[in-house]
Amino acid sequence: MSVVDAAPAARTAKAPLVNVDFARDHLDDPKVRFIEVDVDTSAYGTGHLPGAVAFNWTTQLNDPIKRDLVSRDELQALLRSAGVNDDTLVVLYGDNNNWFAAWAFWQLRYHGFENVRLLDGGRKKIEASGLPLSTDATSHGAGNVQLAGAPRQELRAYRDQVLGAVGRDAMAFVDVRSPEEFRGELAAPAHLPQEAAQRKGHIPGAANVPWSSAVAEDGTFKPLAELASLYSSRGIIPEKEIVAYCRIGERSSHTWFVLHELLRYPNVRNYDGSWTEYGSLVAAPIETGSGAAN
Repeated sequence: MSVVDAAPAARTAKAPLVNVDFARDHLDDPKVRFIEVDVDTSAYGTGHLPGAVAFNWTTQLNDPIKRDLVSRDELQALLRSAGVNDDTLVVLYGDNNNWFAAWAFWQLRYHGFENVRLLDGGRKKIEASGLPLSTDATSHGAGNVQLAGAPRQELRAYRDQVLGAVGRDAMAFVDVRSPEEFRGELAAPAHLPQEAAQRKGHIPGAANVPWSSAVAEDGTFKPLAELASLYSSRGIIPEKEIVAYCRIGERSSHTWFVLHELLRYPNVRNYDGSWTEYGSLVAAPIETGSGAAN
């Protein structure tokens, strides 16, 4: 029984994932829509799964005026343009071991869309496994998916919530950036000036668990037991409220996926404002160096 076809009560902890074998078997399945979301938005044009469509994270998953996610109506329209119906299974994948694919997954969950999976290993695993790739333009008839209900605010952290949680024993912050960013030695890369903040460092008490720690050499997620040990050893345990952050929220979406979807931690939020917001706040407490929690 595949993790996709299993009844909810019988699903394994990896139910949010499908693998390359599933992809190979469902390339022509009209009930499955593969959607590619890449850091490098030109990657899709070099070759993609046949029938897959691309979502551009810079123009289609971000509000074009204010710094925010696109609205529910805009996301619904985007899904419909990809031919997604209420009974369509959306399978997301992308480059950089699924950075922005995980971000798109989190957005869909935030807006109440549950019929979505992440393709384990993303483009790296797809290419290594020899799955067919196409450069043909892809179009599908308009879908009718309906996103209903209020956004799931329990999945998202906001500035005031973060500031109010600093120093609380019941709260654990996980900073998924590189150790150099965490210690305050590195701001945004020179080619990403829009991701810089006024100050360097990290949220006081945060544990530094780089997002890449959760990924194996082939781009797939490490075994669940190894992941559980990785986070619990840094104080990121299911008994606490967890907030994950990075610079702009895409790497922390990847860690959110690990904690919330794979390890099934009950209370995990993604702080998509992340360090570009927090590091520019007036009077916000900041720590540099390795940090007391590390």
